[in-house]
Amino acid sequence: MRDLAFIAFLAAIFGMGLRRPFLLVLAYVYIDIVSPQRLTYLLLNSVPISLIAVVMAVGGWLVFDDKKDSRVAPRQLLLLALLVYCGISTRFADFPVEAADKWDWVWKALAFAIFLPLTLRTRLRIEALLLFMILSAASIIIVGGIKTLATGGGYGELNLMVTNNSGLYEGSTISAVAVAIVPVILWFTKYGTIFKPDWKVKAFCYALVFACLLMPVGTAARTGLLCVALVFVLLLRDMKRRFVYLGVIAGLGLVSVPLLPPAFIARMQTIQSYKGDSSASTRVAVWHWTLDYVKTHPFGGGFEAYRQNRIRFETEKVEGDGANRKVSLTPEYDHARAFHSAYFEMLGEQGYPGLILWLIINVSGLFRMEILRRRYLKGPEETQWAGALAGALQAAHLVYLLGAAFVGIAFQPFIYMLIGAQIGLDTYLGRKRQAASWRPIRPRRTINVPAQPAIG
Repeated sequence: MRDLAFIAFLAAIFGMGLRRPFLLVLAYVYIDIVSPQRLTYLLLNSVPISLIAVVMAVGGWLVFDDKKDSRVAPRQLLLLALLVYCGISTRFADFPVEAADKWDWVWKALAFAIFLPLTLRTRLRIEALLLFMILSAASIIIVGGIKTLATGGGYGELNLMVTNNSGLYEGSTISAVAVAIVPVILWFTKYGTIFKPDWKVKAFCYALVFACLLMPVGTAARTGLLCVALVFVLLLRDMKRRFVYLGVIAGLGLVSVPLLPPAFIARMQTIQSYKGDSSASTRVAVWHWTLDYVKTHPFGGGFEAYRQNRIRFETEKVEGDGANRKVSLTPEYDHARAFHSAYFEMLGEQGYPGLILWLIINVSGLFRMEILRRRYLKGPEETQWAGALAGALQAAHLVYLLGAAFVGIAFQPFIYMLIGAQIGLDTYLGRKRQAASWRPIRPRRTINVPAQPAIG
């Protein structure tokens, strides 16, 4: 029955996309985020629905969509440069077979991020894209939130509908993404037009925010806790009553601590010192290995370059207190340990050029959103939605960059869709400004001046 439900849903979207081609773009967004072919037992497993969706989306745009006001933003060119660079590095990767497997989905994420802004010609389309992204991720987050309330979750124990620990179904990744979309969800409670922000929409959004904040608890991901702290700080800048907001946050924190699972509290306490935790110690050792590796390989080793690492580290165990305090060090060894950081992932796989290009793409997006935020948020009421949305997208991007410091999500497709939405908003507002400032060229008026009598 579940297989039939997925097929009926996809058939409905594809059918409506024949009349409204932009819906085919949204269909690909849903398939790429949720991966329904991984949730079915038989029927969708053998059908390349992702390929079908992207071919129909691009074909529908080429044939039916109006492209007279389409423009290419500088960040799209940077994404294209990153795509080409990664393609070249894959040809010379240290592990060609494994690198080709990762390249198979990375190039799709980058290519779709380049294509996506070309389709975002109206506010309705931008809002529809973000709505589909949030609701698609919500199908995973809501399940995780319910299971967290029922069982308390645990590190590596929360089953998010599938046992495949990849994509958004990986604990640390879904924690970072869930917290990152909180500002965008809150934007819909005030400025949404597809669903009027009445009490029902607001109730659903606030419940979804609660589920998003539960994801770090259910997955016991330390990265998620740091992201939660950052998103609370970012929300402070737009609060009118900041002291009341801080008081509410402090009160909620005090009330929630006794309700948190003991396993979650114990894992969060390891943030203070990484030496006592094997997982954290391994990450630091891998980062040191990466810095040593790029000294002799400044252009990186291609995708999956971490497979060649051999690391040694020591875990620290403290017993007793005060003068009776005893510290014992235990040497441990590991190999083929993943980077566990998007920054070191880019550095180790694509070298310094790839890391610099990736940083420019992300940092320039933050600056552009800040410019739009300041330009429109305090402007006329009919344009304040744009400033608020730019601020929400910027906050989501900042949370992602913090989470990326501890999770290898440099090429996470969801984030590149978010970047595509930023570019689409930027180019859309640019077209609106250009249209508002345009004036027709009027013919020069000639004034007939009567001839003056000559002075004799």
